[in-house]
Amino acid sequence: MTEYDLNGNGKIDLDERELMLEDRRLRMEDADHKRDAQLRMTWFALIGLLIYPVGIVAADIWGYDTTGQLLADIAPTYFIAISGLVAAFFGFSAMGAKK
Repeated sequence: MTEYDLNGNGKIDLDERELMLEDRRLRMEDADHKRDAQLRMTWFALIGLLIYPVGIVAADIWGYDTTGQLLADIAPTYFIAISGLVAAFFGFSAMGAKK
């Protein structure tokens, strides 16, 4: 509370209270936007995990054999990276829920 007591009189005046409430509102909005961005990132990563194999098959069907082979060669690295990203999101979300 002392961070909002701008004039140092030991009390939260009306102006200081409004400032405190606005600060809290902005912090809650920022936290909400952060959670939304993390959730969108996770869904994007999970959708990418599903679409990636389709891209390999589509490249082979359309006759891009080299492209399909290159995509298949980097697939293990891609899947491990994306799985780590999603696991980190869920892990940190679980840790934050315990607080």
